[in-house]
Amino acid sequence: MFRLGPLGVLLVLASQWYYAVSAVTVYGPLGAQGTPASSGAAPSATLGNADWTNKLNAYNNVRLQPPPLPSPMPPTAFSIAVPSQAQNMPGLSIPQRGDFWGFSIEMSVVQQVIGKNASFIQVPFLNLLAAVVERAGSVRIRVGGNTQETATLVDSLADNAMIEKAKSAPSSSAKGDATPTLLYTPELLHLLSNISALVNAKWYLGIPMNDTSNLRLQIAEAADAILGDNVLGYQVGNEPDLYADHGHRPADYDQNDYNNEFGVVVAAVQQDSKITNKNKLVAPSLQGTWTPEDLFATGFLDSYASSLSVIAMEHYPDQNCAAEFPDGTFGPIKDPQTVFPNYLTHASGQNLVKPYLNTAGIAQQLGKEFMMFETNTASCGGFPGVSDSFGSAIWAVDYGLQMAYSNFTGALLHVGGQNVSYNPFTPPPTNLSVFDQWTVGPVFYSTLFMAEALGTTNSSRVVDLLPNDANPFTPAYAIYEEHALARIALINFMDGQTAGYNVTLSIGGNQVGEPNDTPAQVKVKYLLAPSVSEKEQITWANQTFGGRFQADGRLSGQEFIQTITCDQGANTCQIPVPAPGAALVFLSSDAQTNADPTTMTFSTTAVTKAAETLTVAASALATSNGHGGKLPLSGTSKGSSGGAAAIGVPLSLSLASMLFGALVLLR
Repeated sequence: MFRLGPLGVLLVLASQWYYAVSAVTVYGPLGAQGTPASSGAAPSATLGNADWTNKLNAYNNVRLQPPPLPSPMPPTAFSIAVPSQAQNMPGLSIPQRGDFWGFSIEMSVVQQVIGKNASFIQVPFLNLLAAVVERAGSVRIRVGGNTQETATLVDSLADNAMIEKAKSAPSSSAKGDATPTLLYTPELLHLLSNISALVNAKWYLGIPMNDTSNLRLQIAEAADAILGDNVLGYQVGNEPDLYADHGHRPADYDQNDYNNEFGVVVAAVQQDSKITNKNKLVAPSLQGTWTPEDLFATGFLDSYASSLSVIAMEHYPDQNCAAEFPDGTFGPIKDPQTVFPNYLTHASGQNLVKPYLNTAGIAQQLGKEFMMFETNTASCGGFPGVSDSFGSAIWAVDYGLQMAYSNFTGALLHVGGQNVSYNPFTPPPTNLSVFDQWTVGPVFYSTLFMAEALGTTNSSRVVDLLPNDANPFTPAYAIYEEHALARIALINFMDGQTAGYNVTLSIGGNQVGEPNDTPAQVKVKYLLAPSVSEKEQITWANQTFGGRFQADGRLSGQEFIQTITCDQGANTCQIPVPAPGAALVFLSSDAQTNADPTTMTFSTTAVTKAAETLTVAASALATSNGHGGKLPLSGTSKGSSGGAAAIGVPLSLSLASMLFGALVLLR
């Protein structure tokens, strides 16, 4: 099998030839290759009068009122003095990676979010990953969730489908658990592998736990062979402390039962010669009904630590299950306006990490990663108006930095379907699936802020500065890199023209027992929006992904980095922080270089208007690079389907890709 170089991979991706998969499938760098069967029209759609989309939580029109300013108001001018050397700063975290924030993608929505198959990758998704990778060096993604527990790997499915799902009757509808049964083919793993070939994406997958009497380890066997080092671990059990609650285990199922079942999986993995790495398991992924300490008291870590790569938890700060499942037992529906202030305070992140501080210490002692494996603003789809507001973005900045300070080693923001409001990114409904129509949620911007705050050296150590007398509305963090102060993050949870604050920043100096070390100037990037309730007008360093149905995954606008001149004589720098907003202060050129993106994006002109592009016939493709034909496109909307065959692409890309295909054939 030939291998494409980076240029070839990009050219083929840009052209995005889609084709029918023949009976015998051969996998190249971009998936299944076969002779095209026939040509057809490319799918097209216009948004038009799509008021019906507002009924989907991902596109809701709920706009909340910003919470009132605190009373009494915190001081809006205060000082922060920080040592320039890490050795003089107590309480620093362990070294952290730039890819701290990653993503957890529900397995049932893979085709909508990631790609239809190994050859049809969602280009906006690639661009969004690239935006993180170019700042962090890599990105971690989990494919799993509730649906992994009932998923089964099969050799093939009808019509060469990659995933087939059938709604199974929920075991306990009162508890809000309605998980589809999933069948999937190795094509899914080839899809993930091809993405890793284009951007430095690493993956977590899940071993089903719904039937430990008949274990299904095929996902680990196949992923080890197909993904190799690009698979970081295999989760064993998704929220096992909810198994009984959801009717998946007897009502008396407890920590000892899970401990025993986990042992069954460990033994099977050890005996499976097709699983090449025996110590990549991720567990216990508790939701919060059980405490980690109660599980560990069963001897869980004593018995299985050698098999674990990650000690994982899953937790949300709140739940909106009464709205999602009104016939359940969740009590009255919560009012988003009432819960909104809970997210706009430093206390939120502090309270979220508090139950896990002991476990973080245990993970360090064992030399294991400690991750928040699934989180977001609220379970059961989030709160419309909260989860998709700018408030969620600055909440996630603070929460992420608080986890890093508390010695978590990573966290994954969950991505669901069209009916959740917390998605970092959402593809359009299937019948609106033309290019440039994704929606990037406000919370995604926090992943860029966090990646640049931690940088690419994997040596960043974080400390919560608790400035302004530890006021919960004005948190700040210092980030040290290679033993020296590199960046400072400042957050303003308040909303209003009078609520902006100014920080007098001093690096070194008598207050911290060091020589003055404030630089002559600093660079500042701002994460901003007009209000905490804003949904679309959000910018990171003056760049934006656009509003609803406007995103192709690439930032637009001229990047603006503010230069602030400091007073070295007074050893001070004046840093303004608007309300609301977050500022990332770079204290040296090296500190900025280690966080600066090096842009790599992918064209989204794979399916577009015929009048603007050249349409290449499938017969021509068959004689060039071997790609072409018609591919059935599955969707989640009832009665919807799509097809992509005679794909319109820019002329330059068409010619370049055909030329490259000819060169490959000649080799």
